Amino acid sequence: MKTLDLIGTAVANTFRSKTRTILTVLAIFVGAFTLTLTNGLGTGINAFIDDTVGAIGASDTLTVTKTDADAAASTDPQEYDPDAIASAPQAGPPGTTSAVTALTDGDITALAELPGIARVVPVRAVSIDYVQAAGGDPYVARAGSLVAGQTPQLAAGAAPDVDAAALQVALPDALVVPMGFADADAAVGATVTIAVTDPLRTLHTVEAQVTGVTEDAFGSATALTLNTALEDALSAAQNTGVPVDQQDRYASASATMAAGADADTVKTTLADAGYTGTTVSDQLGTFTAVIDGIVLVLNAFAVIALLAASFGIVNTLLMSVQERTREIGLMKAMGMGSGRVFTLFSLEAVFIGLLGSAIGAVVAIVVGTAVSAQLASTLLSDLPGLQLIAFDPVSIVLTTLAVMAIAFLAGTLPAARAARADPVESLRYE
Repeated sequence: MKTLDLIGTAVANTFRSKTRTILTVLAIFVGAFTLTLTNGLGTGINAFIDDTVGAIGASDTLTVTKTDADAAASTDPQEYDPDAIASAPQAGPPGTTSAVTALTDGDITALAELPGIARVVPVRAVSIDYVQAAGGDPYVARAGSLVAGQTPQLAAGAAPDVDAAALQVALPDALVVPMGFADADAAVGATVTIAVTDPLRTLHTVEAQVTGVTEDAFGSATALTLNTALEDALSAAQNTGVPVDQQDRYASASATMAAGADADTVKTTLADAGYTGTTVSDQLGTFTAVIDGIVLVLNAFAVIALLAASFGIVNTLLMSVQERTREIGLMKAMGMGSGRVFTLFSLEAVFIGLLGSAIGAVVAIVVGTAVSAQLASTLLSDLPGLQLIAFDPVSIVLTTLAVMAIAFLAGTLPAARAARADPVESLRYE
């Protein structure tokens, strides 16, 4: 019997007992459906994280701080340090804060001279009072820095040029309509006024050109994306009246690694020099690990379902071997070798696995796509660009092949039994 004839016979034999085959296929379907859906969930979330990382910070950029080991995050009384500066609030009991030793211009120069560092830009603490379009009402906003290589997600226009001398800003999409613009495209090219207050409570305004409109993503819905020139202008206005020697105090700096530099090596170099460097991946590492862990647990349940289905394959084929004992004897009496008989029943098992996995994958794609679209327009509408469940063709093919491999292994026992059958005894079987 030729190979194509063997495959055709295996497919035809699969449907001899339709009810039994359908029940077995359904068992495989459950496992394949779950496995495809959970892999799609992991793919969708991780893809969203990867796309959003560029909006938060460039992959080759580290946030550098000069941390005081004796001033760890705590609610306990701490000795006053005149060089300490408050950083972002820390998670924990109310009042928990973290203090870091302020970076100075001398630190910025020293950082730029370290091996593996190509560029260092201090992060200035700019506190914006409001942003206002011509003829519109003022709206509360916060400042967001832009570093070289950062690629914010845009709804319209372009990101501000970090190296441009002109004062440029990107508005968040959430502020476009409230500020009086018809849509995101209408805001591009407009001039807006940004106000800050100095220590004497005197209000200062700076005008900047809107180059683009950013989508919300992980950032604040009211965060303005400033280029370096605008950040410097606002910082200078905000520090009006502050002694010059007190203005060069920064909670952190953005350090861009040199081409080909290894992040771990650079972080070690920074640590040896008394600094701490973290990448965006470091900051999102725990979140990504949790997502991967959840997907792994869900995949484990799917694999358990597939293993349970494999027993159904064994039962289906064992009964098929028993029912076709005389047929097996006849085939062997007519010259079909044991290897061909083994292949025939193995192909039946693989075909059952293919049916279950293919149907499971198709249904999972349909259901997953519909659910993802519904959630994107309702519960997850605040996270534009998120496709909760996304399907990778390579992953789907690998899942299908894995299910077929499990089906093949499950079918080896009945196939081996059929291959070992004695043709004379089989022909006598009643």
